[in-house]
Amino acid sequence: MTDAEVLLMVDDRPSSFTRYAARELAGRLVLLRFAGTAPDLPEDYLLETAHLPAFWVREDVPAQEEAKRYREWAAGLPTAPSRFCNPSEPRQAVAQRFAELAGLPHLTEQQVVLVRDKAAMKERFRELGLRTAEFARVRSAEEVGRFAARHGWPVVLKPVDSFACVDTHRLTGPGDLAGIDLGARNWMVEEHLGGTEWEVCALILDGEVLDAWPSAMPCRPLDIVDGAMNANISVGTGDGPPVDLRALVQRIVTGTGVDHGYAHMEFFLIDGEVYAGEIGVRLAGCEIPANHGHAYGFDVFGATLAVYLGRRPDLAYRERRCAGDLLLPLPGSGRVGRITSREEILGMPGVVDAVLKVAAGDAVTARRASHNASGYAHVVGGSVEEVEARMREVLDRFTIEVLPERESDPVPL
Repeated sequence: MTDAEVLLMVDDRPSSFTRYAARELAGRLVLLRFAGTAPDLPEDYLLETAHLPAFWVREDVPAQEEAKRYREWAAGLPTAPSRFCNPSEPRQAVAQRFAELAGLPHLTEQQVVLVRDKAAMKERFRELGLRTAEFARVRSAEEVGRFAARHGWPVVLKPVDSFACVDTHRLTGPGDLAGIDLGARNWMVEEHLGGTEWEVCALILDGEVLDAWPSAMPCRPLDIVDGAMNANISVGTGDGPPVDLRALVQRIVTGTGVDHGYAHMEFFLIDGEVYAGEIGVRLAGCEIPANHGHAYGFDVFGATLAVYLGRRPDLAYRERRCAGDLLLPLPGSGRVGRITSREEILGMPGVVDAVLKVAAGDAVTARRASHNASGYAHVVGGSVEEVEARMREVLDRFTIEVLPERESDPVPL
């Protein structure tokens, strides 16, 4: 592989990674956008990335026709893309299928199933000798009830293709099923595990896990969507879980045949035993990848781009500390009144970066999802405990006021 290769990258929402790639790979980056994502690509971001060639996929046209149109379009570029990267979890199936039709490296249809369908994923985990929570596919409240009768309440109910805890519910009894339409999507139920929940991210090249970085979670994702502190802390100090993380991820990578990319996995540690949760072959959500860069002192986004370009990344670490992303609350929908400034946040102990996604006067919509936020702050410290304490101080001092939108006054007759 040469440094001259061009990357085709799915771009369905602004992120730190896509902004980094837009800056660093000018002339070697082509964006793949889907017509249905236009509302998620704000005007300022479109202007920011206007210097890059972008192909828009028409989602009402057969994929084969769009791939043919893309190949003809790409042939007119100075260099057509020869590598592919999809950072988007919900677009895995359509994006990887498009890459296949375009003749680019891609996940196979079966691999997409194994990293998107959580029931199929857990079945493969068990085939690979890993423990998982008990689980079952369900289509009715009665099936959920029978599962709970065998394994006990609470249980966790989720669509098999959910992400960021969207439409994921912890059920404490049959009454919690009220209002959930189990006929609308493919659902699964699993036992609610205790113990400690951890995350691990890894880079893969030529089927080899190059390194793996653990993250602590002060609060579980299902608690986060109900209002708990929303944070992840990369543990660069060696105080992570007593698990061979590279070997854990390597077992899954080998067992699924994944050749390259960024993997993000969640697992539980219960009485010293690992229970595999879920894995995604794409960048972790929120600002988790950036946490690893702050914790280990290296260019994490550059290393990630390297593996998608088929090159071995520079993993020379210059730092060893704990670093986390604290998502700042977005308490409701309406219009932002006042909000703590970025400068104030940067002046708080341990804060090394901060981004506000909203400003006074903006209309905002809160969602029940683990990435619901008004912005984020990166906080560093010598231990997980110190970082968490500093995060809680930021939350204590951060203020955001969201005023409900008023209905227009009636027009007099």
